[in-house]
Amino acid sequence: MWARWPRGPPERVGGVSVAALVLAAGGGRRYGMPKALVEHEGSLFVERAVRTARAACDPVLVVLGAAMVEVWQRADLDGATVVGNREWETGMASSLRTGIQGLQALGSGIEAVLVLLVDVPGMTPETLHRLAGHAAADALVVPTYDGVRGHPVLLGRDHWAGVLAGATGDEGARTYLAEHAAEVVEVDCTGLADPTDWDVPPGSVQT
Repeated sequence: MWARWPRGPPERVGGVSVAALVLAAGGGRRYGMPKALVEHEGSLFVERAVRTARAACDPVLVVLGAAMVEVWQRADLDGATVVGNREWETGMASSLRTGIQGLQALGSGIEAVLVLLVDVPGMTPETLHRLAGHAAADALVVPTYDGVRGHPVLLGRDHWAGVLAGATGDEGARTYLAEHAAEVVEVDCTGLADPTDWDVPPGSVQT
């Protein structure tokens, strides 16, 4: 794991420190390239995700993996903490683990984290602010868009160990959230963002 550390203390939202974790390590097999390097409206996906996260959270941590050297060289990730996941091919769980461990290394001041996927370019700071308003160390928060659950999810610090213990393959935090369904708070974010994840290039047929 290697890192670039930002300066300054975590931003506090309503008295609670909320970090953002951008998962950008995947190889983009169905897309045909690492999605961190996809260009959209003049920016790389990973740059858009970092800008969105920085507008609402501090610190911001980015997990890179596939083509990590190229991403490091090309992308403007100013103000973000960057960590490398050398086990990225094993799935999203390894990136989630790498990211949360990176946040833990920053100290005990962070009480919750918003987990963003790099392939949702329509995400907005307004959505992150709405979710961060429900942050607490014991919080589990999921946004809904027209009644359908989406991203990013918010994980309070008290849940990090459990999330890491249950995360395997590409499941991420899904299993843990299902096991703790009674604790999950749904927050309506309809109209605040486009929650579409770009699994394949526009115009392609998903298989």
